[in-house]
Amino acid sequence: MKILFIGDVVGEIGCKALAATLPSVKQEYGAQLVIVNGENSAQGNGIDARSAAAIFDAGADVVTTGNHSFQRNSINEEYERLDTLLRPANFGEYLPGKGVCELDFGSFGVTVINLIGTVFMQPSDNPFKCAEELLSRINSRIIIVDFHAEATSEKRAMGHFLSGKVSAVFGTHTHVQTADEQIMDGTGYITDVGMTGPIDSILGVKKDIIVEKFLTYSPRRHAVAEGDCEVCGVCAEIDHKSGKCVKIERFRKIYKSA
Repeated sequence: MKILFIGDVVGEIGCKALAATLPSVKQEYGAQLVIVNGENSAQGNGIDARSAAAIFDAGADVVTTGNHSFQRNSINEEYERLDTLLRPANFGEYLPGKGVCELDFGSFGVTVINLIGTVFMQPSDNPFKCAEELLSRINSRIIIVDFHAEATSEKRAMGHFLSGKVSAVFGTHTHVQTADEQIMDGTGYITDVGMTGPIDSILGVKKDIIVEKFLTYSPRRHAVAEGDCEVCGVCAEIDHKSGKCVKIERFRKIYKSA
C-alpha cells in the first residue's frame, strides 16, 4: 500500500494549503492512507477543534501532534472523542487521548504510533522504551511512527532502533524537509518531512518577529506568516504482506495564495 505522510501544518493558511493540495497529491501517488501532523494548525500555535476538523476534512485519515498537543483547551475533548487524533504516547496516561491507533484495511491492519523526543524538549517518558513496550502489544504488520523531535541525532537513533521492527519512522517538528529519505532494513526513514505553511517565514512564523527575538532576546508573541505555502511530505510504499517499506519518496508542492 502507499501511505502519504505530510509535515506540520502551520495555522489557517497551512490548513487552506493542505485542503487545496492534498486531493491531487493523493491521486498522483495513488495513496490509500494519509497521515498529517497538525500540532501547529491552530492560528498562533497548537491545535484546536476547528483546525483538527479542517485537516480531517482536507482528507487526512490520521492526525498526529507533538509538543504543542495541549496548547488549546478545546482540543482535549477531541482527543477523547476521536480515535484517529493522536498525541505522543510517551506523554503518559494522565493526559486525554492516546498515542496509538489501528486502522482496518480488511485483510491487514495499519498501526500509527505518535512519539515525542526528549532532547531539547519538554520532559516526557523515554520514547525508546515506550516504543519497545508498544511494539510488544501490536500485531499489525504495517506500523508507522511519527517521531516528533528536535535533535537530528535522536531522530536517527530512533530510526536505527526501530529498523526492521516497523514499516516507517517519519521525523517531524523542525519544519525543514531533510534530504535523507532511505530504507533501513525494510524501514522507511526521513529525519524531517518538513512543514505545510508559508514559505516566506521562519518555520511558518512572520520572520521579523523571530529575527527580533534573536537580536534582543525579548519575548514576542508568534504570528503566522502569509503568502505562498509549501506542502511537504513523503510517500512510502509498503508491502502489506511483509510490512516492509519498498520505496520512499519525499515531495514538496507549492500552494499559491490568492
